[in-house]
Amino acid sequence: MTDHPARYWHPLPDGRLQCDLCPRDCRLHEGQRGACFVRQMVGGTMVLTTYGRSSGFCIDPIEKKPLNHFYPGSSVLSFGAAGCNLACKFCQNWDISKSRDMDRLMDSAGPADIAAAAARHHCRSVAYTYNDPVIFAEYAIDTALACRAQGIANVAVTAGYIHPDARRDFFAVMDAANVDLKAFTDDFYVHQCGAHLTPVLDTLAWLHHDTDVWVEITTLLIPGLNDSDAEITQLSQWIATELGPDVPLHFTAFHPDYKLDQIPATPPATLTRARRIARDAGLHHVYTGNVHDPDGSSTYCPGCGQVVIERDWYAIGTYRLDAHGACTGCGTPIAGRFADFRGAFGPRRVPVHIHAQNG
Repeated sequence: MTDHPARYWHPLPDGRLQCDLCPRDCRLHEGQRGACFVRQMVGGTMVLTTYGRSSGFCIDPIEKKPLNHFYPGSSVLSFGAAGCNLACKFCQNWDISKSRDMDRLMDSAGPADIAAAAARHHCRSVAYTYNDPVIFAEYAIDTALACRAQGIANVAVTAGYIHPDARRDFFAVMDAANVDLKAFTDDFYVHQCGAHLTPVLDTLAWLHHDTDVWVEITTLLIPGLNDSDAEITQLSQWIATELGPDVPLHFTAFHPDYKLDQIPATPPATLTRARRIARDAGLHHVYTGNVHDPDGSSTYCPGCGQVVIERDWYAIGTYRLDAHGACTGCGTPIAGRFADFRGAFGPRRVPVHIHAQNG
């Protein structure tokens, strides 16, 4: 694949180009790359340097994204590229998202190739993940359109740091999203991510109120940085008030990595405490991740309180929802996207090699 014409930019009077994809608003000279590293000024225009190139493809359980209310038990073909428009010091996928080495992009595949592979492997959806897909929006949008033509759903795993015009185009072809809400203070976003909180909250509110995209939220809890009772309470109350009690929230455990390798891993007790706070704030579906916690991984009916989806890591045990997502015990509908459950893909991880047929 070669450099692909990019959208979402405009020329400046001094000869530079301004990227209009995300709130970073990078202003580039000829040959210069944006903070994401993959959008570049070449010959007076903006190009995407990673179109058709991926760091690898893998079939995962949808719960790994994590999405617990989007066709539970189904399989998803996951892929990403290189680069990121945030600069998180704690990045858990830093070898991909912080990569400046295009050799990490081992696989070449066009949108039609990816859709065909997903169909061939009977995947219910394709996930744009590992690094933030908003930075390869043109590639993701084209791939999502190809998937939709095959009846395959599309999932974005993103930090939600994107300008409104690009956001509208990007999410118009997405069926579900897990949005990383890194913390609930602008200070954290500025000093730990090189970004700001407000654009992410704007994206979450817009997704919930103005689209049909199914949304779940993940917050990685880092000891001493974003795990206080007060901050978890504020975050949970904002979700309950602005988005509603049925939006699933995942609290996940940090492990020492990248530039925060001196901070200890998140204790399981921190996740249990956060889950209790969020439930006390009125949220119906709060999960724990990156730790073994069957109770915190399972889905409970907000009507009768019984377990309706029993999970142990990514394995599904008892399943008590009908094809429409209603509790079979009391009839209470569970928020999400559901279908007939005929068994789960399970905790497997299956690498897939895709050979491009169209260049």
